[in-house]
Amino acid sequence: MTSHLPQIKIPATYMRGGTSKGVFFRLQDLPEAARLPGAARDALLMRVIGSPDPYGKQIDGMGGATSSTSKTVILSASSRPGHDVDYLFGQVSIDSNFVDWSGNCGNLSAAVGPFAIASGLISRERIPESGICTVRIWQANIGKTIIAHVPVTNGQVQETGDFELDGVTFPAAEVPLEFLDPADEGEGDGGGAMFPTGRLIDDLEVPGAGTFKATLINAGIPTIFLNAGELGLTGAELQGAINGDAQALARFEAIRAWGAVKMGLIRDIAEAATRQHTPKVAFVAPPADYVASSGKSVKAAEVDLLVRALSMGKLHHAMMGTAAVAIGTAAAVPGTLVNLAAGGGERRSVRFGHPSGTLRVGAEAMEEGGQWKVTKALMSRSARVLMEGWVRVPGDSF
Repeated sequence: MTSHLPQIKIPATYMRGGTSKGVFFRLQDLPEAARLPGAARDALLMRVIGSPDPYGKQIDGMGGATSSTSKTVILSASSRPGHDVDYLFGQVSIDSNFVDWSGNCGNLSAAVGPFAIASGLISRERIPESGICTVRIWQANIGKTIIAHVPVTNGQVQETGDFELDGVTFPAAEVPLEFLDPADEGEGDGGGAMFPTGRLIDDLEVPGAGTFKATLINAGIPTIFLNAGELGLTGAELQGAINGDAQALARFEAIRAWGAVKMGLIRDIAEAATRQHTPKVAFVAPPADYVASSGKSVKAAEVDLLVRALSMGKLHHAMMGTAAVAIGTAAAVPGTLVNLAAGGGERRSVRFGHPSGTLRVGAEAMEEGGQWKVTKALMSRSARVLMEGWVRVPGDSF
């Protein structure tokens, strides 16, 4: 008779941040084998989420079978000067056997400050009785600083409020975020460059698909921006128009793979399969009227441009927070495809239309020695605890 180890339980919190959901852990609460990066940690997080699942449903786990809900976060007190917490994000593949650690989740970044305060990772003297608690976050995946401004009432995180975020059904408290120096500082020849090729617009050759004008930017998350019109699209598409079209998805994945090579993120397109979280692919268009997925009308006069983005091989239901940082950053630099779609010229913020509605994002850009530099990107999200306690996993699963 085969013996099976019983389940173990691990303290965890299930949180919404922005338009995403994820399972949050304190590093100190993880089983010892999973406190260090490696196979044991990846196996544990996959089992928590319910991956890999050939059915694509994640029924036997906490995941929600979309890129927005197949996420994990590990937090610990920071030993880095001037920071409160270290934040590590793991994007769990739904049907494949891996966790992608190559980028950040901008949406869940909004939940990091609230979780850090509520779980004792911020010293009590730093938390006001009522007011705003500023949490300085070290984003460990990409080596960047995020500052979260978390509302506090009676010494506790205030989660309720009247801030509305398109893509989230109910209002909540606003959590403003500052992404400092958001340009990625990768390794290689393009390391540290916001535009890794040195150009604001490239001709991206994609064998079998064609050549496309593209803005390749490292800000928030590496992103490939394209013109919707060149793809035969309007920029007003909702998920059903793209995600049900296998040929369109295959073309976007080919664009993503060749773009990743051109950005210096991978050496060969074959590597793209094991780097699903980055880069992102997005397409832009000038303002136009459309109906959002909720049925709400978005008027051209309400937005500066339209943007649609793909995450983990599917059109996103709203907009990834990190991609929003890339949008705001690219919009602030005159001459990028994003800037041109918004009408060109200098701008410190844009409001863009996405499948669920609209979002405003700001950025502060300057040119130094012929190179563009963005000091910070700004946007507001909200966050809320959905459930807290323990998750359970079979003891032999990691």
